[in-house]
Amino acid sequence: MINVTKTFFPPLEEYNQYLERIWQNQWLTNRGELTLELEQKLKTYLKVSDLILTTNGTLPLQIALKLLGNNAEIITTPFSYIATAAAIVWENCTPVFVDIHPEYLTIDETQIEAAITPKTTAIVATHVFGNPCAVIAIEKIAKKHHLKVIYDAAHCFGVNYNDTSIFNFGDVSSCSFHATKLFHTGEGGALFCNNKELFQQLFYSHNFGHNGPLAFHGLGINAKISELQSAMGLAVYPHMDNIISARKEVVDFYIKNINFGLLKTIKIRENTRWNYSYFPIILESEEILLKTQKALNAKNIFPRRYFYPSLNTIDYLKGATMPVAESIASRVLCLPLYVGLTTTQLEEITFIINQSIC
Repeated sequence: MINVTKTFFPPLEEYNQYLERIWQNQWLTNRGELTLELEQKLKTYLKVSDLILTTNGTLPLQIALKLLGNNAEIITTPFSYIATAAAIVWENCTPVFVDIHPEYLTIDETQIEAAITPKTTAIVATHVFGNPCAVIAIEKIAKKHHLKVIYDAAHCFGVNYNDTSIFNFGDVSSCSFHATKLFHTGEGGALFCNNKELFQQLFYSHNFGHNGPLAFHGLGINAKISELQSAMGLAVYPHMDNIISARKEVVDFYIKNINFGLLKTIKIRENTRWNYSYFPIILESEEILLKTQKALNAKNIFPRRYFYPSLNTIDYLKGATMPVAESIASRVLCLPLYVGLTTTQLEEITFIINQSIC
């Protein structure tokens, strides 16, 4: 079976070395030795000044919205995973959808200002499949209208834009370290913020609001990562260059061998160092997508309709019609992409696709 993704498992002996340290320390959570070590390694690798490791990639969005959303309207994208919009609703804010760019697939920055009202407090935008939003334009809009910017950067481990980590843009960025991601801790995530005062608020918010063991800064939640999760991250970390290199080889194969005269893929924004996190193909119609998916499934190959459906069409998120997002969502298919895919497997995948789209 070939799934859309496959978790990278580091050598068991490498993971066990970190587990032995946990047993020696007798420390499982609350920012133990392994968590602090992983934070330092990731700050160096990602070239960021600060980060907060969390137990998953959704809580960072919720914490940021709790601090910055003010129970108001949040401009966001309909083309993202459900967690993006669900976090907005969960924090008693109202998502206001803005359509996406047809090539980059990120929120269309030229349509943001038209959606701003006196109730708007923030923009929550997704760097889709690791492809950066128009961060410079969004920053200008946010400053003009006194809005906060939160980036869902779940797919963006290692992505640079204009020679800067993508996590250094916006007021807050989040990342996912889920098992399906390039870098993972099994479950996990991170918060990024360059404003020292806001960073401190984010930090205490992820730990029940604590100010020491007996005092509290304010409201908080439990978003802390465990030592077991950090152990997995430390075991995966040394392999990151090989992981990205192997994924690039798969993407290069797809680009060389798929018939792009009859379909499209995402356009990566200029001046981006991409991380090869996903490889979407955009077919001419949903009918052709379903035909292609069926043909692949028949050979035990399982791509994913990612992201589908367009979030503005989900019952509890119902919003205005988003023609581009709805069209793309109905026609996009993410192909298998992970370390260990063989040339034979890739040849079979591309042959089936090319046959199906004729």
